[in-house]
Amino acid sequence: MDELIKQLKEQIIDVLNLEEMTPDDIDDQASLFGEDGIGLDSIDALELIVLLEKEYGIRLANPSEGKAIFKNVATIADFVSKNRKK
Repeated sequence: MDELIKQLKEQIIDVLNLEEMTPDDIDDQASLFGEDGIGLDSIDALELIVLLEKEYGIRLANPSEGKAIFKNVATIADFVSKNRKK
């Protein structure tokens, strides 16, 4: 799981063009959205949905699930590990 978390952090930084950040800057349990998180917004959420589909073959059947899935990197990793197709 640690390797998947590290990979996801690198992919998030790359896909969202967060050049000023490193994987170590993102806490596994830290919120990704809002003021108390790393400040992602709804456009970033769409990019994350595309990332899951492209890299892991995961398509969100219900977009309302996204809020729980994208809470933090650990919740994304848990979802990917249970649902990946590739």
